[in-house]
Amino acid sequence: MPARYTTEDAQRFIRTLTGKLGLTDKYIQPAYEDLFYFLWRERKLPVNVDPFDARLDDEMERARLRRVFEQKLGTVVGFALPLAVAEDAPDAPPAPALGGPAWRTGPWFFRDERMYLIPGDSPMGYRLPLESLPWVSKADYPYLVERDPMAPTAPLPVYDALRGRYLQGPADPRGEAQRLFQDGARLAQGEGAARAAAARGSQAEPADFARAPQRFESSHWTTRSALCVEVRDPQRANGPKAEREHGGKSGLLYVFMPPLARLEDYLALLSAIEATAVETRVKLVLEGYPPPRDARLKVLQVTPDPGVIEVNIHPAHDWKELVQHTEFLYQAAFESRLSAEKFMTDGRHTGTGGGNHFVMGGATPADSPFLRRPELLASLLLYWHNHPSLSYLFSGMFVGPTSQAPRVDEARNDQLYELEIAMREIERSRQVYGQGMPPWLVDRTLRNILVDVTGNTHRSEFSIDKLYSPDSATGRLGLLELRGFEMPPHARMSVVQQLLIRALVARFWREPYRAPVTRWGTELHDRWMLPTFIWMDLQDVLAEMRQAGYGFDTAWFAPHFEFRFPMVGDLQAMGMELTLRNALEPWHVMGEEGATGGTVRYVDSSLERIEVKVNGLNESRHVVTVNGRALPLQSTGTIGEYVAGVRYKAWAPPSALHPTIGMHAPLTFDIVDTWMNRSIAGCQYHVAHPGGRNYVTFPVNAYEAESRRLARFFRMGHSPGRLQVPPATVDVPGSREFPFTLDLRRTAA
Repeated sequence: MPARYTTEDAQRFIRTLTGKLGLTDKYIQPAYEDLFYFLWRERKLPVNVDPFDARLDDEMERARLRRVFEQKLGTVVGFALPLAVAEDAPDAPPAPALGGPAWRTGPWFFRDERMYLIPGDSPMGYRLPLESLPWVSKADYPYLVERDPMAPTAPLPVYDALRGRYLQGPADPRGEAQRLFQDGARLAQGEGAARAAAARGSQAEPADFARAPQRFESSHWTTRSALCVEVRDPQRANGPKAEREHGGKSGLLYVFMPPLARLEDYLALLSAIEATAVETRVKLVLEGYPPPRDARLKVLQVTPDPGVIEVNIHPAHDWKELVQHTEFLYQAAFESRLSAEKFMTDGRHTGTGGGNHFVMGGATPADSPFLRRPELLASLLLYWHNHPSLSYLFSGMFVGPTSQAPRVDEARNDQLYELEIAMREIERSRQVYGQGMPPWLVDRTLRNILVDVTGNTHRSEFSIDKLYSPDSATGRLGLLELRGFEMPPHARMSVVQQLLIRALVARFWREPYRAPVTRWGTELHDRWMLPTFIWMDLQDVLAEMRQAGYGFDTAWFAPHFEFRFPMVGDLQAMGMELTLRNALEPWHVMGEEGATGGTVRYVDSSLERIEVKVNGLNESRHVVTVNGRALPLQSTGTIGEYVAGVRYKAWAPPSALHPTIGMHAPLTFDIVDTWMNRSIAGCQYHVAHPGGRNYVTFPVNAYEAESRRLARFFRMGHSPGRLQVPPATVDVPGSREFPFTLDLRRTAA
């Protein structure tokens, strides 16, 4: 049932919590909405509107004004307790984790007698007027220093010990709860550490830090973080419409967690909050700062992104656990009516666009295989580059230089040259330092290579943002993120991808990969955009894996191929078979354009590519044409088998790379007999409904999607009668830059 807590409940809760932390409650600050701001906003309203129905253009501002005036300007919004972990005495040894933290508080001084929050809709903790606190110099500012991930850590205190510390009332070093902690500390770290814990529990009262600063005096003693408690309508988080229609039915108690540097302190505060909730008999919602990143903590994060739900699951320690995590995630999504696939309006079966990013590393940064053997990372980089199928078979629709995960050779023309130098530097550093190679050398060597065209280190196929960056503790986790994977529609498809990655890591751990770096040039966005050659390259990868002792079956990846490159249709005639499949097309970002609210950069998604594959073709007699243009068919190495790509403009948006070029749809394919001067057979492919109907809704299921796809392909409609035939396939010249592709945007010579 919805709770109906009040401000009095919030005040009772924070006073009880303050006592359990062993602090005085006289520094609890009641918070108010900014009286002067909302009076100013009311004065700006037109004379013929009501503040409760302001008719402003900004819907969020309308809801905010209505809420503030309904609850009255002088109403207490919530309560803030200035809170931080007390620093150790300079001569005291570091306290053990089981000793529990000592907390400190203090007064906040404002020019006004009240603490007015920054106007907004966010939780109270994000709207604290911290800039109005007494001035402190940059040298004295109490920056939050995160723990070094490479630093050794002791086991976390057990739950019963944390719970027992605060269930007995206020923190008292002579109490039973404190003795329980001291006993645990004695067992974990010895008597000397236990004495330090006892000394830590008897720190000076925060009254020593209660004085107001003098003019131009740096107020270094002021506590600048706070725990906040407020009662809020949960419908506020669902937008103005939900708040207007369903708001006011409940008021939940929200506790805003302050930023803390140590996981032990965070857990201790969480235990105190839990004990307070039990004692005051309230249900609450935690918000604010998450616990500090720590290898001893398992974290499951769910974040709403535009169009998708991003789920970051905790690491798996072995293969069985990895499979369990993956299958559980897909099942939980299914039960929540979510999926990793969707159908476009024309019936195409695609992914949701959400990334299936794989993060690899060790239990701790020191255990990371990429820091222990930097040549392993170099091997993966080189192998991925030499086998484009690993980049494109598992990717989403948006590939290329401006995608979310561009390849190394898609960033800059000279990037491969620089990558070769970087790899040689890694090999040289290994010879100099051996097993003691500094981990930061790996980051510094590759950081400026694994970037996109704008220098963004995160948008790269291999992201090393969290490998070992000296800039911050969150960047020194020993993790490698593979970003070139899209979420497949089934859990088993994801498991097979992860199995391949694990096998490659195991293979290159035993024997690093050494081979020349291939300069693909324009071939990357020509030959490797076609499904046939991507599948052939993947077969080479799997053959190498079998040769190395990893028994991969090619059939395991057949679902990935069919999902990534669905078949449009096929045609048989005179012993020949023509097959059409959707191919890849790198969409490029166009120039800036003005739009509502600023400038935008559109992506020209009107350009598409389709693969034409022919079996049983006599290259001296037959030729395949599309819209009357001869295809530069290229042999696959199998007698009578030829492949080519067709690049065409599928639709005409107002913003396009070449806005003066019209649509090329429908595409009419003919198998032409140059000896008989006629078309033997042909087919038509429509990019939209052939009758001109515009689909309004998405397909409701896979059957409707399939019917839409089938309705756009016809095994008829080829050119009748005698033709002015082009030369046979053997005499059709291909483009010097893109020999495997016919671009219909270029007029015939």
